[in-house]
Amino acid sequence: MYKASPNRRAILEKSKSVREKETKQTSNFFAKHLKRIYPITLQRSTSSSFSLSSISLSLSQNSTDSSATDSTSTLEQRISLALGLISSPRRRETLVPKTIPRQQEQRLYEDIKSDEPKRCNWITKKSDEVYVTFHDQQWGVPVYDDNLLFEFLAMSGMLMDYNWTEILKRKELFREAFCEFDPNLVAKMGEKEITEIASNKAIMLQESRVRCIVDNAKCITKVVKEFGSFSSYMWGFMDYKPIINRFKYSRNVPLRSPKAEIISKDMIKRGFRFVGPVIVHSFMQAAGLTIDHLVDCFRHGDCVSLAERPWRHI
Repeated sequence: MYKASPNRRAILEKSKSVREKETKQTSNFFAKHLKRIYPITLQRSTSSSFSLSSISLSLSQNSTDSSATDSTSTLEQRISLALGLISSPRRRETLVPKTIPRQQEQRLYEDIKSDEPKRCNWITKKSDEVYVTFHDQQWGVPVYDDNLLFEFLAMSGMLMDYNWTEILKRKELFREAFCEFDPNLVAKMGEKEITEIASNKAIMLQESRVRCIVDNAKCITKVVKEFGSFSSYMWGFMDYKPIINRFKYSRNVPLRSPKAEIISKDMIKRGFRFVGPVIVHSFMQAAGLTIDHLVDCFRHGDCVSLAERPWRHI
């Protein structure tokens, strides 16, 4: 059996001792600078199978495997290797902030905007609140009360001089001046009352318009004696059911209708004034004798539901 000479063994042992010393110094140097650059407490966790001891072992193994690697390795390379070993796949993922795409943002805006009910397109963003409220709550709702029918007839006649917004803003003044549009009380108004109303600058009605309303009240009292109520007279032309139109565009909504012409002729024959087919049709729209809300307006369905109820007289 071959035996190394004493000198040979001494040289090998000395060389082994030098390598162990260099390895120990390298590990201590790395641990010292790693703590300075990456000062964290490394613990074994489910996300990483490496601890400080395993890192040291791995680096030591690499250093003993090749002396050439030890001579060329830098501190930055070792630290990079260490961080790579302790980093879990989850930690290495780059978190990209989630942003809302432009199209999705536009849809969200449209959803918020869609909370606003769809109205007839003559109601715009510039429409006065009083006009919007009238459209949403009264216009097209079937009316059976004599006083309210008289009020709508009077206001429809005012459309010759004003628009709905201007008329509605003075509605309470009209009601006060014309006794809540009670036909019996208005029919009894004399010259003094007519002059006072016509001279009221807040009401802004010409004397001829005031006289027209008074004269129409007198005609209504005659109609009531014949038909029992003004409501029965008006709804009798409709066979006690509103006309339900399904117009999609405002250009399709007529200013007058065959039914309005029939009613207008009969009213003129009975002494009513300012009741041409256009005014009568406006009156029919407001009082719900005809439903002219556009089909995609949210009020169309509501008014149709009211129109389909059995006719009732108040």
